[in-house]
Amino acid sequence: MINRREFMAGTGLAGLRLARPARALAAAPSAPVAVARCRSYGTEFLSATEKMFDQLGGLGRLVKGKTVTIKINLTGVETTRLDYLPQGRTFWSHPRTVGAVIHLMDKAGARRIRVVEGAWVWPASLEEFMLKAGWNPDLLLKAAPAVELINTNLPYKGSKPYTRFPVPRQGHLFPAYDLSTAYAESDVLVSMNKIKEHGTAGVTLSIKNCFGISPTTIYGNKVPLDEPAPVPYGGRQEIGHNGSRQPPTSSPSEIDPKSPRQAGYRIPRFIADLVAAVPVHLAILDGIETITNAELPRQDATRFVSPGVLVAGTNCVTTDAVAMAVMGYDPMAERGTPPFENCDNTLRLAEELGVGTRDLNRIEVRGVPVREVVFSFREHGGPRTPRQPGGRRGA
Repeated sequence: MINRREFMAGTGLAGLRLARPARALAAAPSAPVAVARCRSYGTEFLSATEKMFDQLGGLGRLVKGKTVTIKINLTGVETTRLDYLPQGRTFWSHPRTVGAVIHLMDKAGARRIRVVEGAWVWPASLEEFMLKAGWNPDLLLKAAPAVELINTNLPYKGSKPYTRFPVPRQGHLFPAYDLSTAYAESDVLVSMNKIKEHGTAGVTLSIKNCFGISPTTIYGNKVPLDEPAPVPYGGRQEIGHNGSRQPPTSSPSEIDPKSPRQAGYRIPRFIADLVAAVPVHLAILDGIETITNAELPRQDATRFVSPGVLVAGTNCVTTDAVAMAVMGYDPMAERGTPPFENCDNTLRLAEELGVGTRDLNRIEVRGVPVREVVFSFREHGGPRTPRQPGGRRGA
């Protein structure tokens, strides 16, 4: 088990206050987190990931005979690049990691495997979006016998396009969310993302990745007043970032429409609500190669880096807490301190909803000790560029 005081001392942050969680937060569940070194996306990734799953108790107990939904991260448009590097090496999920995880899920006995994302293409399929971006969807579709690709920004096919997911403890921003019925048909939800920073939410890990499960036919810009849009249009700035309007009246409105209309307040609450309403059963975070200072390439501010690390766990809050420690950040940090200079701490908000603990003293780390793989994103990042009010699309 990693000791938070030892982590802080080892990263030069020992002078920060070691805040104790409130009594209610102390009851938040914990779960082990596995950490591994990994430098490449081939057989080394497959071997390292399989070992991490074993360290977490085995993949079979989680997926055997079940429908597994893998939420990947393909934020932004298909043409975005950092220099000439493929997106999978910089800010997207890497196709070979997704294919490897599908293979392992099938090997462990998963009955059906779905790869999902709210892709930025109107109104095309996820497969079409991948083709536009230069991916070969067959790397995923042929990794196991029963694989589907679903763009959850589109109405789900069938008589029930959307299912309502209430937020436990009433939620922070909305009391419930209307999401693709694909999530209701899922037994196991997996969140796969790069280890990255985020201009609006501080970090984008397994929790922030779930921002993309909210369909833009309901939570996107310019949706109708009374019902979901037939096709998605634009981003989530109006409802998600700015709060300048409510979702259609067919979906629940905000708990408090007088709460701050500021992205650094709203987005952390939006995504904390989502992971409370739709639990993540397995989080897989890729820090083999990634970028610093943003979730998307941003001119001269973004740097390509190779931390050479993987983090995985069965609780999204504990997994993200350990990943933050790997990044050189304190998961107990509050607004005004790195990396949450302009936003609230999503991990704290998810913890308040009972999702999991962010207290490193309560999290058992299996595999490589965190102190051996700490990679300071702040030290390796480019110039810090404040986000414009309202934020930009991305996850």
